[in-house]
Amino acid sequence: MLSSRRRREEIVRLAETRGLAEVGEMAERFAVSPSTIRRDLARLESAGKLARTYGGAMVAQSHTEPSLQQRIGEAFSEKLAIATWAAEQIQPGESIALDAGSTTAALAHRLRSRSGVTVTTASLTVLGELTGAEGVTLHCLGGTLRPLSQALVGPIAEIALSRMSFDRVFLGADSVDAERGICEADLSQSQLKELLAARSDHVYVLAHAAKLGRRPFHAWTRFAPGWTLVTTGTGELVEPFLEQGIQVITVPGPERAEAPERGVGNW
Repeated sequence: MLSSRRRREEIVRLAETRGLAEVGEMAERFAVSPSTIRRDLARLESAGKLARTYGGAMVAQSHTEPSLQQRIGEAFSEKLAIATWAAEQIQPGESIALDAGSTTAALAHRLRSRSGVTVTTASLTVLGELTGAEGVTLHCLGGTLRPLSQALVGPIAEIALSRMSFDRVFLGADSVDAERGICEADLSQSQLKELLAARSDHVYVLAHAAKLGRRPFHAWTRFAPGWTLVTTGTGELVEPFLEQGIQVITVPGPERAEAPERGVGNW
């Protein structure tokens, strides 16, 4: 049985990932009485971590979207491992698309020395990584800039995609959920992911372990048959995805890598 502190941590996690945690469900899950759960909720509410509802609780406040710069140092070594694996899948002569995100930027850095590869992106960070890479043909999708994600989105990007196709697309994610798919902070990002995937022969979703099973925002891109989740997650974290028939590649993460000090260009 979990300690009371650990149980309360798990209650918060459930509320964050599912949006609403019910007393009866939690009592059964943690093998304690409903009154014990109610006392836990009261303490969490006093601490400002949860807001109590009729029969349960929810997170006290909505998540705010971190900027790309803030996300660069998160799970740095895991992102490097995923990017290294992804780069190995790309063959000479292929045309690929890279979504916005810090992991796809790390992948772009891995491609700087490649030759005979065509890369299409709406990400300013990916563009920065590959500008000057002599062996890479680089296409930029137009659109409206989202400063937080450093990505171009909207109808201009979507129209450009209608005239293109790719051998592979590598999608980033704020988080991923086995039932709902890729979670994003903005519907325009979700729409662009769907269009990128629809124009590609092979689709890879790049998400390190901490992103699995979370639902911080309310814009979604559903997984489609044939997509591959590339992650550092194992065990219970990936089981829900396997149960949904989603192919999962687990990449062993390095034990340690230092985060960059100045930006994505230091991958």
